Formats: sequence, structure tokens, C-alpha cells
Amino acid sequence: MKVCGFSFVRNAIKYGYPIKEAILSVLPLCDHFVIAVGQSDDDTLNYVKSIKSNKLKIIETVWDDSLRQGGAVLAMETNKALDAIEGDYDWCFYIQGDEVLHEMYHPIIRQEMEHWKDHRDVEGLLLKYLHFWGNYNYVGNSRSWYRREVRIVRNDKAIRSYKDAQGFRKNDQKLRVKLIDAYMYHYGWVKNPALMMDKLKDTSKLWHNDEWIKDRFKDDEFFDYSQVDSIQFFQDSHPMVMKELINNVNWDVELDTKKVKFSRKQKILHFIENKTGKRFFEYKNYRII
Repeated sequence: MKVCGFSFVRNAIKYGYPIKEAILSVLPLCDHFVIAVGQSDDDTLNYVKSIKSNKLKIIETVWDDSLRQGGAVLAMETNKALDAIEGDYDWCFYIQGDEVLHEMYHPIIRQEMEHWKDHRDVEGLLLKYLHFWGNYNYVGNSRSWYRREVRIVRNDKAIRSYKDAQGFRKNDQKLRVKLIDAYMYHYGWVKNPALMMDKLKDTSKLWHNDEWIKDRFKDDEFFDYSQVDSIQFFQDSHPMVMKELINNVNWDVELDTKKVKFSRKQKILHFIENKTGKRFFEYKNYRII
């Protein structure tokens, strides 16, 4: 079995993306890794080059900043990396620049990739998600967070990144996937409140025009992490590759885990999910088989 990882990134230093940690977290599962590094306002290219691994292949890209609808440029950059993967790999392991895989899941993911490798009806593997909020102590636990995403796909050039790179499709059809018992850790909402606001203002350009951004953010300098519907304390371990980042946190966010902001409908659906494990009306860009 041969596995190639892939990702994309731009302005990793400027906006605090843990791209190095992301790559290192999946590298033990990969024989090769392709990263598309977009032309940046900082030294992202050399930062990625500092990763000491002969598995890494860097392709330099230029983002089309005229695409300001639906985050389409993110899928475009994902596909650039995906297209650079050679044909002799069985699986393509995707990870975004703010995601990190815990090493505890390496054995089960390898086992699942081996098991389904020759089952051609399985087009991808679906991972579960933990979404961190504000700092490394809180995780979101409401329906507003997506529970699962496809992160491992067959090396099939008909498979394309979909919309804003949230998932994949083949010939515009949802992939047939197997759910595996492994979590991806999403750290996209863990930043200094000032940096978080700067990042939001910038990345919003991938979806909205300048007027919308100016009206939405006004003169806010800091992101308000208290504006969340529901969170809980995280009481497990983080991936080992995150140790340095966690030790160097230079901000503090204290939130009330008992404070819940749900509508009546949300309360009912949240209760049902907690009791049954089923999430009704969930958006799924995949078909579990």
C-alpha cells in the first residue's frame, strides 16, 4: 500500500496556521507528501521548507484572488496539490492547514486503509472531528460544528475538491465512504483574539465583497469568543506535535461552559442527538456504505 498526503497553504506565519504540525502529524502514514504553497505576504515558503523530511514535495502556486464567491479558490488550490500526486499511490491523505491528527489514531487509520484498499466500491474514508474554540481547553459540542469529513480518498483523478474544499466529489457525485473511528483535531478557531479578527477579515474575501466585510466587522479589533452557542472542556491529550504551540500560548480566554445559547428547536435536536447519537437534518457531502 502506498499513501501520499496533500495540502495547501498561504500566509501560514501571518495568521498562525499550524501547517508544520499538520504535515508532521500525518507524515508517518504517508510515503510522500505534496504541499501547494501559495505566494504569501510572509515567509511561508521557507517555513514549509524547514520541515526536515525527504517525503515532502513543494509546489509553488499563485492564488486567483478574483474568485470571491463560495471559497472556490480553496478547492482550486487543493486540486493543484491533488493533481501533483503520481498514479502509483493507492490513497491520498488530505489535511488542511489548521487540522492536526493525533498519533493515537495512526494504527487504526493504517489498518483501515489496508483493509479497504482493494474494495473499489469504497472511494474514501470518513474521519470524525473535534473543533477547538478560543484556546486548547475548549471544544464545540453543538450542531453548528460538522461532525465528520472525508480526508482520505482514492488516487482517482475524477475525484475533485468540492466547493470551498470542505470535502470531495467524483463526477459531481458524493463519494461512497467508510466511517472510521479516528478523530481529526481542528484548531482553526484557536488564536489570539486580535489575530483571529485579522484572519477573519482577510479570509472573508474568499466568500464576500468589501462592503459585506466592512459592515460585518466594522472597527472590531478583537474576536469575541464568548459568542458561541455551546462548548465543553477538553479533558484528553493533544497531539504530541502540538506541544510547543500549546506551551507558547500568549493569550487567555475564559469561557462559561454552562452557558448555552440554543433556540427551542436547537435544544430539542441537541437533546435527541445526545440521547441517540443521531443528528437529524445533518448536511452530508458523502454516502456512508
